[in-house]
Amino acid sequence: MRRRQFLSTSLSLLPTLILGWKKRSYRLGRLKYSGGGDWYANRTALPNLITFCNDRIGTNLEAQEGIVEPGSPELFNYPFIYMTGHGNVSFSEQEGRNLRRYLAGGGFLHIDDNYGLDPFVRPQMKKVFPELDFKELGANHSIYQRPFSFPSGLPKIHEHDNKRPQGFALIYKGRLCCFYTYECDLGNGWEDYGTYQGDSENTRQKALKMGANLIQYAFTQ
Repeated sequence: MRRRQFLSTSLSLLPTLILGWKKRSYRLGRLKYSGGGDWYANRTALPNLITFCNDRIGTNLEAQEGIVEPGSPELFNYPFIYMTGHGNVSFSEQEGRNLRRYLAGGGFLHIDDNYGLDPFVRPQMKKVFPELDFKELGANHSIYQRPFSFPSGLPKIHEHDNKRPQGFALIYKGRLCCFYTYECDLGNGWEDYGTYQGDSENTRQKALKMGANLIQYAFTQ
């Protein structure tokens, strides 16, 4: 199976992905959405996470991320899509349908609120799954357990409003297809050390380890 064929035949490819996720080469994608929000934020986040995962958990991810729009057929080339930003998000009806096909067919979307995304992204995800609501995951969920343990659940990475970090999920037909990190700024912790004044290297390592948990979960659930 070539990387460019990922998800093209929907769920029939998932066993191959799960069995060979550390042997085959895959590329992570960044979602380029409309609406004016800064989809390009956290520029060094994914490359650093990729390096960390390849070094620490033995993945074989391509060094550079891909950029993909929600309505593009290219979306189906990526097993894991990262979405971030601070502001407005807008999905057209066609983009919503395409995202739904992608997620229902085995894809995984990580939405990382970079502070200010929440009021925009929630109604847009309703266009994708109008029948689903975001549900907060308990600290005992497996996404927080492997390969690195987070007994208290999602770690706090960057402070804004002194609110606790929360990890929300959209679960379609029993499968977690979208994970939404709120009041956490996980992607900030993946960026180059020193990008954000006051954020420690220890906190950055927590962010990268939590990111590795997301990658492993997305590829093996």
